[in-house]
Amino acid sequence: MTTRNTAAGASLPVNEILAGDCVEVMNSLPPGSVDLIFADPPYNLQLKGELHRPDNSRVDAVDDHWDQFASFATYDAFTRDWLAAAKRILKPNGAIWVIGSYHNVFRLGAELQNQGFWLLNDVVWRKSNPMPNFRGKRLTNAHETLIWASRDEAAKYTFNYEALKALNDGVQMRSDWVIPLCTGHERLKDENGDKAHPTQKPEALLHRVIVATTNPGDVILDPFFGTGTTGAVAKMLGRDFIGIEREEAYRKAAAERIARIRKFDASALEVTGSKRAEPRVPFGQVVERGMLRPGAELFSIGNRFKAKVRADGTLIGNDVKGSIHQVGAALEGAPSCNGWTYWHFKRDGKMVPIDILRQQIRAEMDADGSRPH
Repeated sequence: MTTRNTAAGASLPVNEILAGDCVEVMNSLPPGSVDLIFADPPYNLQLKGELHRPDNSRVDAVDDHWDQFASFATYDAFTRDWLAAAKRILKPNGAIWVIGSYHNVFRLGAELQNQGFWLLNDVVWRKSNPMPNFRGKRLTNAHETLIWASRDEAAKYTFNYEALKALNDGVQMRSDWVIPLCTGHERLKDENGDKAHPTQKPEALLHRVIVATTNPGDVILDPFFGTGTTGAVAKMLGRDFIGIEREEAYRKAAAERIARIRKFDASALEVTGSKRAEPRVPFGQVVERGMLRPGAELFSIGNRFKAKVRADGTLIGNDVKGSIHQVGAALEGAPSCNGWTYWHFKRDGKMVPIDILRQQIRAEMDADGSRPH
């Protein structure tokens, strides 16, 4: 078994599929030891009888024993127990994703709040290829809902905003995701050619969740591991995983699947960093280091305004004094201004944004190890 030590020195099994009841297994793990939990619990679909297509062929619906509960009260008790176990093993800045359908997601959301998790977003996974409503008595159920929550309100959870924006062609990622159901070569089959698991999630969905809310080397736990989509994508993306699954057939399929996965090259695992995570560099540091001298002229975008650098790192322009941001905003008559991108200086006859100087300082901080990672 592969293990890694937690901050408290306890041993944590990683990149393993653990057999057993998810509550019992989670309660056996060290507290505060995992960075993210992705949970795809039973939906409690409450199916009554068989479902057939118009050609009278039987629909392979979710009628497995693990999705059957005697009552809503029984399901709620189950939800309460596994969420309590999940919260215990999350790091203080950890987070959880849960996914469900209209049958159970509202009960999940209520219990998350009951236990003190802090809801961050709900995401609508809109299926581009949903199963039709064969009886024609309801709307086609074309989506599922994911809830993203931090361990508590004060948690400094991971969110790779810029990476998601890059995934979305430079546009801020929305909370409605159009991703097809798992089909074709990705859909695992058993020895009879049937679906190995009735609710296998698409790798694209887990890719987006993991890129968005974890970093390479993080530990992701999936208490309802199934055929291992979370583990497969985690391995590809250089994260460690812990899977918990009580059904032997699912564990076998997941283990075989993950063994075939190759981790991406280390350089490919890096994602676009968050600008907010960059260390703060005061403009005064640029002046102190002589990268711009007092009296140097700065020019606005479009060369409409100019200002002079003062010895204390402030600017003066058109009798307006203040920070690079305050002077830019005052000259433009705007409520705010990002002075780093607004002001430029001349170098070899060309206009260069002063942000170049800030990035130079940050690069030096990386080189000498003084920048936090």
